[in-house]
Amino acid sequence: MNDYILTLSCPDRIGIVHSVSGWLLNLHGNIIDAQQFGDLGTERFFLRVHFHLPQTADVAELERSFASVAERFDMQAQIYDAQRKARLLILVSRQGHCLNDLLFRTHSGQLPVEIAGIVSNHNDFAALAGSYGVPFHHLPVTPETKSEQEQQILALVEREKVDLVVLARYMQILSNDLCLALEGRAINIHHSFLPSFKGARPYHQAHTRGVKIIGATAHYVTGDLDEGPIIEQDIERVDHAMSAHDLTQVGSDVESLVLSRAVRSHVEHRILLNGQRTVVFR
Repeated sequence: MNDYILTLSCPDRIGIVHSVSGWLLNLHGNIIDAQQFGDLGTERFFLRVHFHLPQTADVAELERSFASVAERFDMQAQIYDAQRKARLLILVSRQGHCLNDLLFRTHSGQLPVEIAGIVSNHNDFAALAGSYGVPFHHLPVTPETKSEQEQQILALVEREKVDLVVLARYMQILSNDLCLALEGRAINIHHSFLPSFKGARPYHQAHTRGVKIIGATAHYVTGDLDEGPIIEQDIERVDHAMSAHDLTQVGSDVESLVLSRAVRSHVEHRILLNGQRTVVFR
């Protein structure tokens, strides 16, 4: 299928949709789906258009063709081949629920991606990766070897032509250099509580404090720990009758679901940055 996706953001003004539609008309393109949003606060306009062309076209050629429209409206615009599957590199430590969920969803065709490899600072999930035929890279890390280990991760990203790095409960803080190198193409998942519980055994801390709601947040990775633009969130209610183990199990399910949604939104090119926030088209 000759399907493509155009995403753009620009200062909001009259004529944007008309110009995009005119460009598609000249290509004999047919719009399959279009979503737009005008932010009154930032005065910026956001648009995602899924369109079909009568013949296969090169993405670079389409971008050159669209350049005059983009320049006229000062757009940040990208065009993607809708049929191309994004390549993922998954980072994980010793909690495998998110990894297992992503592997299953990919294997069963629920998630339109290719998993190029799994990186872990432990060997726990080598057999799981092997059962899915996914390359497993054991890259142990210490404070003294952190820089070297991160260079190995970047080398994998480059060699395997990775589009998105997913931190699926990877319990290492990325350096500022690695965060910058992966800007806009790395997603993290973490538990989300009120009040916030950091450090070891957060669900046990939550149980001790008697929380009533637990949840998870998926966001882009930045140099500010756990403060990148938020992509997806969800919650579950819990009560006094639940043990710390019960809370952990519920939290694991929520984390897995939220991360898979965030990954899907990214690989389907549904996310546009709006300052420190995101516009996520459904």
